[in-house]
Amino acid sequence: MENIIKDIDILSPEEAQATDYKTTEEVNTGKQKKLYIESYGCQMNFSDSEIVASIMKDNGYDTTSDFEQADVIFLNTCSIRDKAEQTIRKRLSQFNTLKKNRPELTVGVLGCMAERLKEKLLDEEKIVDVVVGPDAYRDLPNLVTGAEFGNKGVNTFLSREETYADIAPVRLNSNGVNAMISIMRGCDNMCSFCVVPFTRGRERSRDPHSIVSEARDLFAQGYREVMLLGQNVDSYKWSPEENNKARLSKKEDEVSEVVHFHHLLEMVAEISPLLRVRFSTSHPKDITDEVLYTIKKYDNICKYIHLPVQSGNSRILELMNRTYDRDWYLERVSKIREILGEECGISSDMITGFCSETENEHQDTLTLMDIVKYDFSYMFFYSERPGTLAAKKFEDDIPLEVKKRRLAEIIEKQSQLSYERNKLDLGKIQEILIEGKSKRSNEQLKGKNSANKVVIIPDGPYQKGDYVMVKITDCSPATLFGEVVS
Repeated sequence: MENIIKDIDILSPEEAQATDYKTTEEVNTGKQKKLYIESYGCQMNFSDSEIVASIMKDNGYDTTSDFEQADVIFLNTCSIRDKAEQTIRKRLSQFNTLKKNRPELTVGVLGCMAERLKEKLLDEEKIVDVVVGPDAYRDLPNLVTGAEFGNKGVNTFLSREETYADIAPVRLNSNGVNAMISIMRGCDNMCSFCVVPFTRGRERSRDPHSIVSEARDLFAQGYREVMLLGQNVDSYKWSPEENNKARLSKKEDEVSEVVHFHHLLEMVAEISPLLRVRFSTSHPKDITDEVLYTIKKYDNICKYIHLPVQSGNSRILELMNRTYDRDWYLERVSKIREILGEECGISSDMITGFCSETENEHQDTLTLMDIVKYDFSYMFFYSERPGTLAAKKFEDDIPLEVKKRRLAEIIEKQSQLSYERNKLDLGKIQEILIEGKSKRSNEQLKGKNSANKVVIIPDGPYQKGDYVMVKITDCSPATLFGEVVS
């Protein structure tokens, strides 16, 4: 089982990042102070860390990859699972010795865990000086200055307007090819198992002009792929009146005065046919035919959709407050296949062992997987999160050993399906965007195809950001292998 988990991207992004986190890189522009950030959790957290780095850069901080050299340490946290929170607490305890030897060091907790626990972090984790939620990052310089004078600070205010649209992110851990663009913040979906609506607030969409401008600037800098990010990108909606901002230009008025997600996709895709566009995450209840037809219209919008199902059983979906049932979900998958073809990649999130889930209902998830045939999935067993609707209304009554056994069955099923889907690519010629050297060998390059699958090719006269046509010659459940044909 451990080998399967290593080889396939089957854990939730939150759980995977509980042990595999991202840190800042060494950047020395002559500033007097150093900032170190560890980022845990989803891609939104990584995007937020780039915003934080930008704010602190404008206030006199370079970044460092060595926390022992830092003047300020931030942990950008995830609160989706208990395991992620415990990982953060252990990491904080590891900074304790450093803090004792250097009392002037400022340690801050950012993100969802900060929003959920607030003052409790200051009381229990004695080395924490600053606690800041996802909507209060502009206040970080003031709070850090206060901490330098011994004043611990908390700002977890949830905003109805904040999108950080005017802040140019500092691209952390960048390969110069792929970049994330946050298009909206918050979530209005009250899934009963999820803390996100309570830690990130209500949905608000970013001005489309700022999104297109950021994507255009990234392309000019040499980036060749952008990921449009949101808790639920399909619910993106921006209008000049609602946001109290300037009206769209005449050219953009001809598209639509109110900009929905499929309009935004088109606006970004039209920057250049050489700029790939991805997006995540889609909620099954909101992904529209207009979005699917827009993907079909543009070759540079990747044929890949992350469509979390969570469970294959309608009763469990109702308890989860997912607002769709099994048949609705399968209809959306059928429409994706109809419009975008069988080659479109589909991935999912799944929770096993949710409150009162029976063995037959668990089997419904396995049979749904057989029908959809996901390319890969993020999977974990249910863990109760304090403050959620599920924690208030339902009993977490599935024994841990049952949860783990059901998860193992889902993992095994996905391993088989991933291999089955990858074998369908054998012999096909696909366009690959090269991202750099393979992790396993300097004699190999890695890239991704439109369906978000990693493709390994022999090293050659190619650079990061090049597009090459590759014939797929071999595969594993996690990876495709090929040879350049032109």
